[in-house]
Amino acid sequence: MHRGEAIEDVVIVGAGLAGLATALGLHRYGNTHMFICWYPRACLVAAPIRTSLDPLENPIPGFGNSCAAQERGEEPGPGVVAGAADGGVRVHGVEERLPGAGRPRGGRQDQGAASAGAGVRSSPALSPISPPDRFSRAPTSHCCRLRVMSSSTGEVAQELDLTAVQKNRSGPNEIRCVRRDALLQTLEEELPRGTIRYSSRIVSIEDGGGVRILRLADGSTLRAKVLIGCDGINSVVAKWLGLAEPSYSGRMAARGLAHFPDGHGLEPKFLQFIGRGFRSGMRPCNQTDVYWFFTWTPSENDKGVIESGSKLKQFVLANLTALKVPPMALAVIERSETSEVFAVPLRFRPPLSLLTGSISKGSVCVAGDALHPMTPDLGQGGCAALEDSVVLARCLGKAVLGDGARSGTESQRIEEGLREYAGIRRWRSVELVATAYVVGFIQQSNNAIGGFLRDKFLSGFLARRLLKMAEYDCGTLWSC
Repeated sequence: MHRGEAIEDVVIVGAGLAGLATALGLHRYGNTHMFICWYPRACLVAAPIRTSLDPLENPIPGFGNSCAAQERGEEPGPGVVAGAADGGVRVHGVEERLPGAGRPRGGRQDQGAASAGAGVRSSPALSPISPPDRFSRAPTSHCCRLRVMSSSTGEVAQELDLTAVQKNRSGPNEIRCVRRDALLQTLEEELPRGTIRYSSRIVSIEDGGGVRILRLADGSTLRAKVLIGCDGINSVVAKWLGLAEPSYSGRMAARGLAHFPDGHGLEPKFLQFIGRGFRSGMRPCNQTDVYWFFTWTPSENDKGVIESGSKLKQFVLANLTALKVPPMALAVIERSETSEVFAVPLRFRPPLSLLTGSISKGSVCVAGDALHPMTPDLGQGGCAALEDSVVLARCLGKAVLGDGARSGTESQRIEEGLREYAGIRRWRSVELVATAYVVGFIQQSNNAIGGFLRDKFLSGFLARRLLKMAEYDCGTLWSC
């Protein structure tokens, strides 16, 4: 596209997980009028699908790029999407291209398009649209057990076998990690060339007689029939829709990645340590890498600990050393490179805002963290973004290209499709955000009575709730 004024059918603000997945979903459905523009804080997607990606000038966020991701308003991470959204990547036909894609087949599901997060499930019905395996299948670790331990007593509060098929469920659960950079690059490579446009920061959004007018920082203008905000927690589009600003949860989260060149030797288990004012956990990503996290409520004494990876790492080690956690947990954190250790404040969109606010308005809507920023206590953030992308592509594609395209004007069909999307995703978003907040609050609590009740009675419920939230089927691109 040249500078000046351009008219696009669909503009997607944000080229993170939600933006790329939505673009690919629309492309898979048959919409060939899209375009993605990328800026360190905003990106766009709209007409004739095109892509240009220079990995040197415009690196895809991944390992070592958490600060850049945070600047874009995305949920930063050490390049790991925990509990990879398998259902979502299968719907979009890219699962087989991901390193380590080989996995046992389960029932429905999943941090995904079918649902993502701690409990990941796969839907064999989606496999016909998966392309040939063009990536080598690197070894990967699929966690088959979830173990929750009390930081106060060192005892196992709850342990669940994820391979067992639970009552009223269609298959076993599974927890897995996917490298963020690999997932984003795979999604990007599935889009036609020319889809992504860089250096396109939005200055303002205006109404323009049936279209949305986007003023860009470089002086150019875009006119869009459909505007989709996938621009992260600091979404410009969500603000335009009138959604409440994300709230600070009062908690911080440190995350890191430990690398063991000769192998870590850990069992394929997801370990959690809860209580005493902290919530921590770790899980193998493959035979050599281990992902870990640590959440806490900061105090005046904690000032300066997030200034560098080195200080943060020592802070986490000092706190865990004082608790009853296994020595191997400390060894994993000790092994982490400081460049792979970072911390962010945990924010979420108030559920009441999601209940009463506008997820869509006319031909404008939001998805991903722009819609439902949540605390990471369920591991469902990335998967929920993939869920959004599948439902949004289906509703919009059906309205414009499906049977519904024969009735009403184009603008009426677009509005109806986005209203359908908003109706489907509203309650799912409320449930995810509220549940994540409550689970994190209870598991991290330092209250003596609350801790006793949690360790003795609530730990099993919370662990099962973690898996229950992944038991979600968003349907395929062509059917609910």
